[in-house]
Amino acid sequence: MASQDWFDKDFYKVLGVDKTASDAELKKTYRKLARQYHPDSNPGDAAAEARFKEISEAYSVLSDKEQRQEYDQVRAMGSGARFTAGGPGAQGGFEDVFGGMFGGGGGGQRVRFGQPGNGRGGPSGFEDILGGMFGGGGFGQSNGGYRGFGGPSKGVDVTASTTLDFATAIAGDTVKLSQGNGRPVNVRIPAGVADGQKIRLRGRGQPSPDGGEAGDLVVTVSVRKHPVFERDGLNLRVDVPVTFVEAALGATIQVPTLGGEPVKLRVAPGTPSGRVLRVKGRGVASSKGTGDLLATVQVAVPSHLSDKQREAVEALAASLPAEDPREDLLAKARG
Repeated sequence: MASQDWFDKDFYKVLGVDKTASDAELKKTYRKLARQYHPDSNPGDAAAEARFKEISEAYSVLSDKEQRQEYDQVRAMGSGARFTAGGPGAQGGFEDVFGGMFGGGGGGQRVRFGQPGNGRGGPSGFEDILGGMFGGGGFGQSNGGYRGFGGPSKGVDVTASTTLDFATAIAGDTVKLSQGNGRPVNVRIPAGVADGQKIRLRGRGQPSPDGGEAGDLVVTVSVRKHPVFERDGLNLRVDVPVTFVEAALGATIQVPTLGGEPVKLRVAPGTPSGRVLRVKGRGVASSKGTGDLLATVQVAVPSHLSDKQREAVEALAASLPAEDPREDLLAKARG
């Protein structure tokens, strides 16, 4: 960045933010403007490209705490100053800004702000003066672009989305996405990805405008619901119906698993509806661990009974103790 820019350019105005803007406000504003004026979004538009470079320059300074503080100090010290030649009677020249600092006056000795020489023994320029004041080096361009105080700016992040089947999200897969420029990109979806989870691919976003690090590709994953299984963290849940006889007398039942053969579970006699049976290690396998399969027993009550069956149930009811299973519930409700 040219040294004159520190006095001539109002980076806050370039981004359209107040001088008290927070880091979050700066980032949000920069991303919005970068998307609006990026060359890929405005092919052949020289004005948009120039605006994009201005935005990147401003953000590269204001996004860094130390750079922003130094910029504010320079602007406050030299507000309205110009790199003009100081003649007799001249007012407001750049030399006047630094005159008191280096012992000179408006009509006295002038300080030369020329370009630095190519070698170590070359004449000192304006960059060297500011470098000594703020502990920095020159303001010239580096091999990767504008060096400034903070180096090249990072490219803009690119967002994308994909929808996966439930089983695919649990097992993991590689999907192909189309970027805004039409080029496809392969994205590896890790096993156990959850609905709404974001996956960040470093360096797969927009290139830096000034030779810095490329932005990232951020993929948001949506997962379709499964007709049988439901995810609970790393566990899988499934409702398993059992008959009244199986729940009352006990039984061995089959329970489905995701992507595998059913497993056998023992239902103890007198098992109530809602009891959870656990199958270790048959849940979601991910880098964070492996969950379990949680089978919730649901007692299925016959909806149609023949006269003979009704008589049998009535006979069973008559033979059972006269108990009210809601007695404790009502007592607790009354307090």
